[in-house]
Amino acid sequence: MKKFLLLVIGIVIISCSKNPAPKPDNLLDDEVMTNILFDIAVLQAAEGTMTYRLTENNIKVNTFIYEKYKIDSTTYYQNQKYYAANTRKYKKMHQDVLARLEKIKSESEIKKDSTAIDGTSVKN
Repeated sequence: MKKFLLLVIGIVIISCSKNPAPKPDNLLDDEVMTNILFDIAVLQAAEGTMTYRLTENNIKVNTFIYEKYKIDSTTYYQNQKYYAANTRKYKKMHQDVLARLEKIKSESEIKKDSTAIDGTSVKN
């Protein structure tokens, strides 16, 4: 019974380590990972609303991210798992992404409102 109890305590201690996901060999900087999460959010939104645009331009979300950041799928998924295991840091990253998306939305609404007021069109 003592051996079983020691085994259980040992497993609990090991499983309660700070970050259960191992540190990737190619650890991406917090800022880079936040940029990747931002780009994925934008691309997924485009994929949901303007699929034809992505298809016309032959853009695949994963391929685009891997090429832009010069990483492979293994590096991405190892980093994703590593950062997701640190919930406090991962939550901060997502808050940063949401703040950037909100800023872009506000800027877009300002342009839209100014176009409606003066009657000029904005070309992108």
